[in-house]
Amino acid sequence: MEENQPKTGKYSLIYGLFLGGISVAFALMLFSMDAHYSQDSLNTIISIIITVAIIIWGIISFKKANGGYLSLGEALKLGAGIAVIAGIIGVAYTMFLANVLDTEFITKVADAQRAAGIEAGTMTEQQIEQQYQGTLNYFWISYPIILIFNIIIGLIIGLLGGLILKKSKPME
Repeated sequence: MEENQPKTGKYSLIYGLFLGGISVAFALMLFSMDAHYSQDSLNTIISIIITVAIIIWGIISFKKANGGYLSLGEALKLGAGIAVIAGIIGVAYTMFLANVLDTEFITKVADAQRAAGIEAGTMTEQQIEQQYQGTLNYFWISYPIILIFNIIIGLIIGLLGGLILKKSKPME
């Protein structure tokens, strides 16, 4: 008789919602401090740590529920699944931020990029202006890029977590 095995989809949904919720809470904290358009590397590092921790937590929880067994394929599915759910939540939040909470968000991002380009001194004024206009006109393209980036990060974390945590079931 086959045991009732846990489903990767269930764990992906649970931990993806958790990661998405924590990420939105972190983003709202940045918004409340008017730092939501900042390109600060510390914010990125904190986001990566949160992402890695929650995906690994999801993989470990699945492994425990599966009697201590985990295949590399299951870890990859969990990493990508958790990341895509969190990515969808992140895109929804970004759309809400740009269209409701801070209608000047895209302009602020473009201004911050312009200031960084001027400070770096590696671009001409025309290149800086093209980048500025591109950000204003094509910001919507960041939405699928967020999802793709999340999936890639989830696959990498799932791969590394799977390689470290995998344990195959004995052959019967």
